Amino acid sequence: MLYHLIARCILPKSGGGLDVGVLFIDTDFHFDLLRLVTILEHRLPQGTEEMIKQCLGRFFLVNCSSSAQLLLTLFSLENMFCSHPSLCLLIIDSISAFYWIDRVNGGENLSQQEANLKRCAQFLGKLVREHHLVLFATTQTIMQKSLNTSESSGKHHSEADMDYRPYLCQSWQRLITHRIFFSKQCHSGTAKGFSITACHVRNNSVVKRPFSITECGIQF
Repeated sequence: MLYHLIARCILPKSGGGLDVGVLFIDTDFHFDLLRLVTILEHRLPQGTEEMIKQCLGRFFLVNCSSSAQLLLTLFSLENMFCSHPSLCLLIIDSISAFYWIDRVNGGENLSQQEANLKRCAQFLGKLVREHHLVLFATTQTIMQKSLNTSESSGKHHSEADMDYRPYLCQSWQRLITHRIFFSKQCHSGTAKGFSITACHVRNNSVVKRPFSITECGIQF
């Protein structure tokens, strides 16, 4: 999904894109640049190598291996956003990558455990406000509301999709405006699809839509 989101942003308007810049912070070290190039090639079937290079020129990739490095990276981005006004989207995959490491390093002190993420969240809020950014951040659903399997299995599908308990620090929770949940759906036969459930944090409105992913994009 993130690859297609990036492609949609960095593609030229003539190719159905938004022609804006994207900064991707990879904390899980899972990003595959060749996968992104493949998607761009399918979205620009008549595109030349030069057009692909122009698209990639609007994409910036940063790797971070600790919450301290993530914090320092965010502090260094101020000048980058000022010098690249076309940067409109910031993606962090994932914001929860260092959760367990920080818990261990913080010992029994909750404030110490959350210190780096709290400062990251506060500075992210500043970047979003001052540079009018859209921020996407992924997390792992390692905490659930359901206490047992029977309780979870008895839920309606839309409730089960959101069987998630926020576990990151309050500073991060206050920054969130929407939560988006993805799940795999198995249909009759061999067809496979996915569903997206979007929840507005402020008013608790929920929208659920099925979709499929192809090389040419996302089909709702």
